[in-house]
Amino acid sequence: MILVVGSKGMLGQELMALLGSGARGVDIEEIDITDLSSVQRVLLTLKPRVVVNAAAYTNVDGCETETELALQVNGEGVAHLAMISKEIGAKLVQVSTDYVFDGGKGSPYLEDDPTAPLSIYGESKLAGEMNARFNPDHLVVRTQWLYGHAGKNFVETMLRLGGERSEVSVVDDQIGSPTWTYDLALAIKALIEKGCRGTYHAANSGFVSWNAFAREIFRLAGLDVKVNPISTAEFGLPAARPLYSTLDCGKLAQETGFVPQPWQQALKRYLELRAAKRP
Repeated sequence: MILVVGSKGMLGQELMALLGSGARGVDIEEIDITDLSSVQRVLLTLKPRVVVNAAAYTNVDGCETETELALQVNGEGVAHLAMISKEIGAKLVQVSTDYVFDGGKGSPYLEDDPTAPLSIYGESKLAGEMNARFNPDHLVVRTQWLYGHAGKNFVETMLRLGGERSEVSVVDDQIGSPTWTYDLALAIKALIEKGCRGTYHAANSGFVSWNAFAREIFRLAGLDVKVNPISTAEFGLPAARPLYSTLDCGKLAQETGFVPQPWQQALKRYLELRAAKRP
């Protein structure tokens, strides 16, 4: 059995749907990963063969002020999962982020490139990566720019704003790969099935700026919205962001045979499914 921790979140729901009867989900009502006794109770009772941690504190700017909470959830919580999953002989899959890099490399990041987070969020997620390695049978899966049908994300924010305004301002100096949670879930499933261990990158292929991503969202949704360019510095958010944090996913493809689809294709399909679900 595969246990999905954070099963009600954006990625968690996608994993539960994809894994079907082979998965069991738990969320905050049943498990508090910052509490070792809670983790012990759930894992020792259910005894899964794989634990996928899809729970995280993901408010990047909120992490700058709620530092202790960020480190507890994204760092210490993973240590608890690693210790107990190791105790019961289960694999631990930890989902991480491109924010562990500083964005200064100038080309797509490989799994073994040096990490240098710019924000508390990035630091907390890097702590989670390190703690996941307490369990020798671990997978760290770094991804980026996630969107999905069950949660707050950039695509949904743009669609909302597009229905309210005729123009928006979006940063044009951050480059990455928008990633649909469905494709990330497929990558995680492929890695588990192949028995992979270690660190992998998983994101939709291709890269784009947030500004160009917004323009493509509006184009596909048939919304006439002007997208003004603005720099990260001008936008002035509390947490620093890596400016070029594209992930090289060649290792994933080589070792599993799974190649995530281009981000444009994923976005188109996401919007089609979204439209089909609406009354």
